[in-house]
Order: sequence, then C-alpha cells, then structure tokens
Amino acid sequence: MTEAADLLLTNAEVHTLARPDEAHEAVAVRDGRITRVGDAYELDFLAGVDTRVVDCDGGVVLPGFIDAHTHLEHLGRRLVHADLSDTTSRAAALDRLRDRADAVDDGDPVVGYGYDEHAWGETAYLTRADLDAVDAEGPVVAVREDMHVASLDATALARFGDDLPADDVRREGGEPTGVVVEAGAGAVLDALAPDAEEMTELLRAAQRHANERGVTGVHDMVRRSHAPGVYRDLAHDGDLTLRVRCNYWADHLDALAETGLRTNHGAGLVRVGAIKTFTDGSLGGRTARLSTPYADAPDERGEWAVTPAEFRELLDRAERAGFQVAAHAIGDEAVDEVVDAFASEASEPSRGTDSADAGAGADDPGPRHRIEHAELASDDAIDRLAEGDVVASVQPNFHRWAGAEGLYADRLGDRRADTNRLGRLADAGVHLAFGSDCMPLDPLVGVHHAVNAPTDAQRLGVTEALRAYTLGGAYAGFDEARLGTVESGKCADLIVLDGSPWGSPESIRDIDVALTVVDGRIVYDGVASL
Repeated sequence: MTEAADLLLTNAEVHTLARPDEAHEAVAVRDGRITRVGDAYELDFLAGVDTRVVDCDGGVVLPGFIDAHTHLEHLGRRLVHADLSDTTSRAAALDRLRDRADAVDDGDPVVGYGYDEHAWGETAYLTRADLDAVDAEGPVVAVREDMHVASLDATALARFGDDLPADDVRREGGEPTGVVVEAGAGAVLDALAPDAEEMTELLRAAQRHANERGVTGVHDMVRRSHAPGVYRDLAHDGDLTLRVRCNYWADHLDALAETGLRTNHGAGLVRVGAIKTFTDGSLGGRTARLSTPYADAPDERGEWAVTPAEFRELLDRAERAGFQVAAHAIGDEAVDEVVDAFASEASEPSRGTDSADAGAGADDPGPRHRIEHAELASDDAIDRLAEGDVVASVQPNFHRWAGAEGLYADRLGDRRADTNRLGRLADAGVHLAFGSDCMPLDPLVGVHHAVNAPTDAQRLGVTEALRAYTLGGAYAGFDEARLGTVESGKCADLIVLDGSPWGSPESIRDIDVALTVVDGRIVYDGVASL
C-alpha cells in the first residue's frame, strides 16, 4: 500500500533541472524525501488526511537554491546593525550611521556594513573625516560590502590602530585617512566579533533572510567564529532552517585535522566543507593581483594575501588531511597561480576527500577543489580549470559592476569585458557553482544578472543559470546524489516562485519566492493562501 504524502505541491510548473530538464505538475514529499514527481491527477491519490496540500496556482517549483559562497555572520551583522547596502549617497550612509549611534549605548561601537561608493556614483571610500562627522561617543566603523575595506573614525583608529598592520593602513601626508584594507580590515572585524549569544541572533536573522529568498543550503565561510557551534546548536534544537557546509579558514586546518575531521564529515543539516584561503584581495580595494596595472592606479597591480609558495604548501597539507580547498582568486595573476597549483597537485597520487558521508556515491570523488570568484580569468586559465575538474564558485551578481561606468570600468578599463565570463566557463565544461558572497544574498538577482549580462561570453541561458544555483552548488559540496534537482529519492529542498524565469528573463530579479521547503518542512510561507 502506498503511504500518503506529508506534503503535496500541486497545480504547479515543476522543473526538475536535471539533465535534461523535465516539466511536471506536482511533487509529493514524505519523511523529508521526494517520493513522486508527475501529473497532478496522478499524484492526487497520495493526499491523505494529514497531508499538507499546497495549490501553487501555476507557480514554478524548483530545487532549493544552494548559495555556494556566503558569509552569514556578516549578513547578520548588516541586518542587525546599520545596513549601508541600499544607501544612495555618502550623506545617506552617514545619516544611517547617525541613526545607529542614537540607538546604541553611549560609548558602544557604531558599525555599519555593506557600503559601496560606486552605488553613490563616486569612487572614494568613506574616510576618517566623514565618520568623525557622525559625532558618536564610541568608535564608528563602516565596512565596505566586499569586507576587504573598512573605514574608521578617529576614535576607532585610536582604539584599534595599534593592532593593525602598518602596510594596510592608508595614509595621506603621513596621516591615516581612516581607510584600512585586507588584513587591517580583518583585524577590525575580529575586534568587533560577536559572542555566542549575539552570533545566535545574527544567524537567526541571516537564515530567515535566506529562506525568504529561496535559499535552502549555504556553503558558509567561517573563521575564528562561534558560527559552527551555533549552527549545530540550532540544528539540535530543530531551529536550523538551512543546510550548512562550513568552509573553515586555513588557520583552522591543524585543529580540524587534530580532531579527525575532514571534508564531508557530519550528518543532518551541518557538515564539514572546504578549507578556505585567500590568495589575493579585491578589485574594489585595488588589492586583487593583476598581471598589468590598474586602469585608475597605473603604479599598482594588487597584492598577495597569501603568496604562491604559501598557497602550494597549504594545498599540500590540506589534501594530505583529506580536505577540499576553496581558494579565493580574483585577479588574473592570482587565478593563474591557483590553476597552476591545482594542476601540480593533481599530478600527485590521489589523496581524495572522505566520501563515506558524501552524496556523490563514488568510491573516490576526488578533492573537487574550488576557485572562489575567478573574476578575471584568461582563456588559458578557463580551459585548464575544465581539464583539472576544478569547481568555479562564482558570483553572477557581480555583473552589476560590469557597465561602462561601473567598478570594473574604473579599475580595469577595457578589460571589464573579460570579467565573470560565465558563458565562456560553461562552454569550456567548467563546473559552475553560483554564490552571492552576500552582495546581496538573493539568488534570483544573481540569475537575473547571469541571463542579462553585457556580452555573450558573460551570459548564460535561464536553465543553465538556475542549474548553477542548484545542482552546481550540490556538486561543489559532493551532494549531487541527494540535492540539486527535483527527482524521486532526493531530499525535499524545494521552492515555489510566483512567476517564471523563462517567461520573463528580462525581469527575473522581480520574481518573488512564495514558499521554501527544507528537508520536507516549510520554512518560509510568503503567501497567506498557501
């Protein structure tokens, strides 16, 4: 006798996003797994007395989005503290900080997150002089959206300045401007790090934000943070509404190895992911490592956050300990060095990650190393990524900077057309996993930018863009056998959209998420009638 479904999504346009994509009308779920996909009439008999039946009213059902590159702690900080991401001018950002200053106790830090000077039509960062005008009792800090740049007022410089690397403190006439970059910005963020109680508040806010945007899984970058413990506590209490792969910073490697952990360990909603490392910085901070100078700074080519020799040593150690490696590389010279290192390591005897808990089903899925961002990758590097079976964890939302007057034009000039060539990567056969970097965390915005990118080499079709945000993320996390498509036997991570990306490709970012399901449980219901 066929058991009744726990959840039945019907009267829908269901896209499996398998290869090839197939369209159906209904999905049945029981015990957290998809049990049937097919015609609405055929699945009606699975509705029992206790079945939750959702009439999708023609909405589009897809596998849940997997954001392959997040910083949920920092998203939570932005949501809970001063959110500067939607400010339209320098004055508006400072007003937002003044509002925050009025809300905190006298002497407490006033912190804002997510400013982007290019969104204001400017090129200059916030400075000490700007933030001094906030006139707060405590230190004032504004973190640029890429988290590679932070701006400090005089009080913050006095409080944190002695702990900042001198080379990362920007100066004019020998005096600090208030702008700090790279390790300096990281030191400021560390000084403002939340305790476990605040981390719980931040991650609850971030996961709610993610669920509302159809995100069912994240690959979260964590460093010297309470986040992994909070995720596990939330899962234990039944309050975690995302699947989380913790990608630990490289300085966690020894501790992880000593405890016997490695990539793919874990169960339930929380698992061990990759070892994450920088190689260079960001284009916004002019610290991404380029082979030729910046268009707006002819004497600068960026910097190494981790030298090529240090990266190769880390890669070897991580592979020996059974870890996938996720290497941040943005500038073309950094991308080339990462590709070279991955190719050299691949020539060594296999030391693949533990597949006992992996979803791939293969005896040895290999390390599936990842390159994060790869914003300025040459044709040769792209072809070698494909040959090396390296995952390109890329951010389609970064195309918002690709216009003739955007960040890429300022920093790179004509080379802006060579950034984020998603179509070229796909044509070469590179495994694409889309992530947002929380700039912003909103997959439909990313899909919109991928579909409507400026050039053919930067552009993807709707199906491939959606697949990169679903099956692509699953593959990057060794999870393609249980996540990423709407097929019988897979985990019931599903979303319902109120419009069709195929029907309105020019306005995908305007489509709303109506329902989000994780592990068979509705975690976001955006329509009262559902």
